[in-house]
Amino acid sequence: MTSDEQRWRLIRGDCLAGMAALPERSFDLAIADPPYGAATASEWTLAGGHELPRFGGAWRLADHDWDRLAGVDGLRFTLAWLSSLGRLVKPEGSIWIHATYHNAGIVNVACQALGLEIINEVIWYKRNAFPNLSRRRLTASHETIYWVHTGGPRRRRYRFNYDAARAAAFDGDALKEPGRQLRTVWDVPNNKSREELAFGRHPTQKPLRLLERIFLVAGTPGGRFLSPFSGSGSDLVAAVRAGMHATGFEIDERYHAIAARRLAALPRG
Repeated sequence: MTSDEQRWRLIRGDCLAGMAALPERSFDLAIADPPYGAATASEWTLAGGHELPRFGGAWRLADHDWDRLAGVDGLRFTLAWLSSLGRLVKPEGSIWIHATYHNAGIVNVACQALGLEIINEVIWYKRNAFPNLSRRRLTASHETIYWVHTGGPRRRRYRFNYDAARAAAFDGDALKEPGRQLRTVWDVPNNKSREELAFGRHPTQKPLRLLERIFLVAGTPGGRFLSPFSGSGSDLVAAVRAGMHATGFEIDERYHAIAARRLAALPRG
């Protein structure tokens, strides 16, 4: 485990075992970025020096062993970690879950089975999405983010920073104007800054600007944040920047090390 007093704590290990040891109703917000079940053994690649406009360098289709969950096993695993989050997050808090078409249906069914009400389904529109290299499908240009709470339909006590979300303006988002309500389609480029990649990268790393929007909508300054699948630590970094006390789990040694370095480099104050 690595930590920085009360600002953040990062545990290397399985999140299910780790969350079982935490006290119930002890977190104000959680973001889950679980395996999507999108990995494949295909060899599609985008070589460096390509001529496709608006895209960066070399890229390889995901083929990670940790992202091969599917079918009944995927449902069992989803029910397990969602049940833990349902126990740990306060009724006044909420859970945000990243998904794609590979696992969004499973997450939806699991939420209903566990009595976790979906507040909104957010569509993260990625205008600079990678092209479909096989040329046999439409180019996937969005991901799903479920906003969920633990109180059920009769106890909707979750935190929503409505005024801040309404007043906000986001650079490059053509769908949001200051003073207008925030919609469920978010126009957020998937680019990461040099700062975000300075200590290494994760293949499914989310941009800080996306995560910071979640904290704007539902964060609790001074509250406690939980990340069961921390990866390279982006949501933990966003949590600390938002003034929350962050706890994260990451089972992979490489990504745990990247996340720990990113968190240790955060300025104080």
